Amino acid sequence: MFKNNLCIQNYVPIQNYYGCRLESSCDLQTSATSCSLACGNLPRSLTEALSLIHPEVIKRFFGCGLPFPAKLEGCRVLDLGSGSGRDCFAFSKLVGPSGRVTGIDMTEQLITASRQFVEYHQKKFGYEEPNVSFIQGYMEKLCEAGIQRDSMDVLISNCVICLCPDKTAVLQQAYDVLKDGGELYFSDMYASSIVPDHMKQDPVLWGEGMGGALFWKDLISLAHSVGFSTPRLVSASHIEVHNIQLKEKAGDIKYASGTYRLFKLPQQPGRSGAAVTYKGTIPDFPDQLDFDSLHCFKKNVEVEVDAEMAAIIQVSRFSSDFTVRMLDEHKSDSEPTPQYCHLNPFLLADRWGSSMKQCSKTSR
Repeated sequence: MFKNNLCIQNYVPIQNYYGCRLESSCDLQTSATSCSLACGNLPRSLTEALSLIHPEVIKRFFGCGLPFPAKLEGCRVLDLGSGSGRDCFAFSKLVGPSGRVTGIDMTEQLITASRQFVEYHQKKFGYEEPNVSFIQGYMEKLCEAGIQRDSMDVLISNCVICLCPDKTAVLQQAYDVLKDGGELYFSDMYASSIVPDHMKQDPVLWGEGMGGALFWKDLISLAHSVGFSTPRLVSASHIEVHNIQLKEKAGDIKYASGTYRLFKLPQQPGRSGAAVTYKGTIPDFPDQLDFDSLHCFKKNVEVEVDAEMAAIIQVSRFSSDFTVRMLDEHKSDSEPTPQYCHLNPFLLADRWGSSMKQCSKTSR
């Protein structure tokens, strides 16, 4: 009880930081918001959806990535920390009139502002009735906010989990409200090493995500502890800290934006790998589906995957887009001590040569 109360109390300066102090994303002291400008080729449907978002919504967008997974038509989507509503309105277009999008945020000013643009986007998308709604609440208490267990197909989060003191509660609640086979697809800010306690007490460092950023390796153990599959790293970029004072406070700690996907699998997934073949049936991806940074599935090309990846394909919304041939032998996910180097966002950002452009007014 004390932990939850402390967590909510710690949110008060964050609400003030994002609800009152920041007028636009360019008021932030890092380049965390600019990943959306540098994430490479975007699917046509996503580009179209983003182009239809009201400029005032774009202006107050504070995310650090572009968490838009494929195949959202008809899905029930929940955006954790919906902020200005940019991602929610884009999802509203991507899920179509048969889908449903809910945004939850703790900041009253942002919820109020988002609700003002619901009718605008409904008319812009040509829907008879709105398919998006916004509720005020906390990510650690989704059920108390009215989100039902086992009710969501996809959860999205864009650079807000780093602002929450109790990340275990966030992931546990996310796991609880997802349907079996559902996924948490999210971008967040990660640290190259464990962030010391004194940095967590600095309100500006915390507001920028630097004080609360998770050491990237800790995400893996945290995901496993609540029941999720091993995180799948999709993309990453280095984050530049513009403010000299904040850079000095950070010392040797570096930051990166990483997009991961975590799946809610059955408690007893298969123990055998599989040979899978992508059918090319997902709109926007007729020739190949880049599932994560390790898995690129070309149409009609059989690929062997480990047991966990085979389970993800079989129980998720992607099941109808693959043919699956189970293998007799147990595939190589039985390493006694996995190193997970392929999940390191800093290594992936190095490999891709990806570094975010400066945006902050204080970068001069």
